[in-house]
Amino acid sequence: MAAAQAALAELIPNGRGLAVDLGCGTGLHADTVRRRGYDVLGLDVSADQARLARSRVAVLRADARAVPLRDGVASLVFSVLTHTDIDGFGTLVGEAVPLLAPGGCFVHVGVHPCLVSPVAERLADGVRIHPGYRVGGWRERTPHTGNAVRSRVGVHHLPLELLLSAALHPAAPVDAVTERGGDAVPEFLSFRLRRAPVDPARAG
Repeated sequence: MAAAQAALAELIPNGRGLAVDLGCGTGLHADTVRRRGYDVLGLDVSADQARLARSRVAVLRADARAVPLRDGVASLVFSVLTHTDIDGFGTLVGEAVPLLAPGGCFVHVGVHPCLVSPVAERLADGVRIHPGYRVGGWRERTPHTGNAVRSRVGVHHLPLELLLSAALHPAAPVDAVTERGGDAVPEFLSFRLRRAPVDPARAG
């Protein structure tokens, strides 16, 4: 989680105003974002996660694929470790971008789809990919899932092609991509979308 927070901090610009955490879980990342100057609102569909998050951040219980907030309300929207937890990550991105004020950013930090997945066997000096990488969708436990929560509830696998396609949005192009964490190979693939600022010539 420390590596995920470091990846998040690297992509978040300093700013102010509202930051919305889509799929906030227990609210672990709120302080990282507050330190950059934002007020944070968490959003999660799970009543248990929302209850735990309330000691760290204001929380709205709602589905990140159907956000009940008005367009343009946020300076920043971020989501950490969610593309493996939901079906329809492209819908989440499609909800995130309209929330952004002009010039605002959407930042996603997720496990690397090529190198951390139900078919990726971690080795001391790299990763061995087993058959099934190209097939997206929910997966039950495999020998390579690990022992964390996803070993109990399953994982939504998105190959790189599907993850990046879901991240494309005409109103907010990708302006940064990072691969971070891990030793021999990175554990996290993160990206930032930036909504176009208002053109003064057109605004006038």
